[in-house]
Formats: sequence, C-alpha cells, structure tokens
Amino acid sequence: MPSTPVPAPDPTDALSSVPVAGFRRNTPAAGKLKFCYGPMDCGKSTLALQIDHNHARQGRRGLLLVRHDRSGAPQISSRIGITRRAVEVGERTDLRLLVRDQWVQGQHVDYLIVDEAQFLSPEQVEQLAELADDAQLDVYCFGIATDFRSLLFPGARRLFELADELQPVQVEVLCWCGLPGRFNARVADGEVLRAGDTVFVADTDQAKVENSPSAHDHPDAITVRYQVLCRRHFRHGELGPRAGEHGQLRLT
Repeated sequence: MPSTPVPAPDPTDALSSVPVAGFRRNTPAAGKLKFCYGPMDCGKSTLALQIDHNHARQGRRGLLLVRHDRSGAPQISSRIGITRRAVEVGERTDLRLLVRDQWVQGQHVDYLIVDEAQFLSPEQVEQLAELADDAQLDVYCFGIATDFRSLLFPGARRLFELADELQPVQVEVLCWCGLPGRFNARVADGEVLRAGDTVFVADTDQAKVENSPSAHDHPDAITVRYQVLCRRHFRHGELGPRAGEHGQLRLT
C-alpha cells in the first residue's frame, strides 16, 4: 500500500504570529522586565514597596535591590516614611550571582524590585533581562529617566531599549508655576547647575539638605539639592519666587 506523502515544511511557519498547537507547552513561561519611571517626588519608591507588599501577600518571595538610595543606607526609602531593607548594588555587582546565591542558600526567588535603577550600568540591565528570560523572574525597575542635564542615564536608556513594559508613574509632580514637572534640576547657591558628575545623590527638600550632617560639618560648603521644573523653567534656570528671596539667579 503506497505511503502518504509527507508535505514539505513551509519555510514561512517560523514567521507565523500564531504558534502551532501545543507549542507553548514546550516553552517555559518567561518573566517580564518592567521599567516604571518619572521625575523625583512622583512616588516611584512608594510604588516599588507597594508592589513588593502585594506580591509577598500572595506567597511570592522577592529580592529588593537598590543603587544609591537618597538616605545613603542599603534600603528603599519612600518620602512618605515607608522604608525596607534592600541589597545595595555596587558598580561591579553581577545581579545574576545575587540571585544564584539565594538559590544556593535554598531560597526561592520569584521577582526582583530594583529602585534607583537609572544608576545601573547597561551591562547590569542586560543581566536583569537575562534573569527575566532564562530564570523566569519578574523584574520591576524604578527610576529617573534623565539626569540634571536632561540627558538619559545610561541605565535608563538600556531599560528603554530592553524592557517588556514601560510605565510612567502617574502621580503628577508640578513645577513651581503649576505646569507638570519633568526635569530634575540640580541647584546650588540659587543657581541651576549645568555641568558636573552625573551621579550625585541629594534630595528635593531644601530644609533637609541644608540641615544634613554634611552641611553642619562644612558650614562654608555650598549645599546642593534638586528641584523638579517644567521644560521652560528648566531651560531658563528659573527656580520660582521663593528662590528669588535667596539671591537667585545668575546664569552664564
């Protein structure tokens, strides 16, 4: 009895948007890499801790990571007063090894929460993508997109390129004029700074910065803070009426 001819494989099958029946059962579920971004004061750290709380309530185990928290401590700190201990990520930390160490200790990891993710290196962001794809971890990154010069941080740029989901944080931060604030201006002695180190950790609260221990230890030092501005006032370096009371503003 003649055998039924086997049809030749269709080379376009690999390009089909609909997988064949049973295909997904042979593929492990992938994790996701998500980047939540926004200017300072928009509640990114609060959202990070809320997501961790929600996942933990469902019995999932997460690992909290941070790079340069404003407090200077290895923790995720929200401006509304919520704080959680976290693992400080160093310049050369391999994030894959952090997760592997948890496995060696018998600790399961379902997800990662990464705050101040803009300070990660591009290579570390690629490690997060690898953990999402190969270890099926859900990775939630939170951070600022642009630095005080309005240029993308290298870590944020790589997150924009690789993340499965990009979500601007919805809590609106206002410039002193009432328009939405998008730009994180670095301010010293009443002036908007246009040059300097990309990584400089300070706060937006002027009283907090001026009353910090470093300010008391060096009374002659110029204190540095951040102020969220709209594009127009960021471009012009205008800090608002209250700033003018302190001898603001000389732009060169």
